[in-house]
Amino acid sequence: MHTPVVATADADARIMVLRDFDPDGWTLRFHTDVRSPKASVIGDGAPLGVLFYDPEAKVQIRCRGNGRIDSQSPRVQEFWEESDAFARRCYLGAPPGEDRDEPSSGLPAWIEGARPTEEELVPARQNFGALIVEIATIDWYYLSSGGHRRAILQRDKAKWVTP
Repeated sequence: MHTPVVATADADARIMVLRDFDPDGWTLRFHTDVRSPKASVIGDGAPLGVLFYDPEAKVQIRCRGNGRIDSQSPRVQEFWEESDAFARRCYLGAPPGEDRDEPSSGLPAWIEGARPTEEELVPARQNFGALIVEIATIDWYYLSSGGHRRAILQRDKAKWVTP
């Protein structure tokens, strides 16, 4: 369940890499380019959904909550520094969604396929942010030929419901 689908209020959905789950704060963390369309939609706070699925366990988890983009806090600087340089190079590229005449990664030619130095990554930092999702409800669904099971969880309560 490392790559869930994240859906924003504008009915757009994309697969993102889950970077962290804080069970005490009921928050999810993803990394994103602050120039992306989703960052504009989410901004300082917007409703969104996150859908996880584990085919082996036959478990679907739908999280609903409020997301926000953080790009300036000291914690985001820590997230940046903890990330691999090869992954951070993505933030050197052109803004997400920019028109191209041919298929392109958007990266400058000098960094295509190369590992950047810390010095080369300095300008990329301004494009890096964290999508923080504060979960309000979790809808847990177990698929079984013997009969599905479903539960709705909130921070202070949980209940079984019919599937």
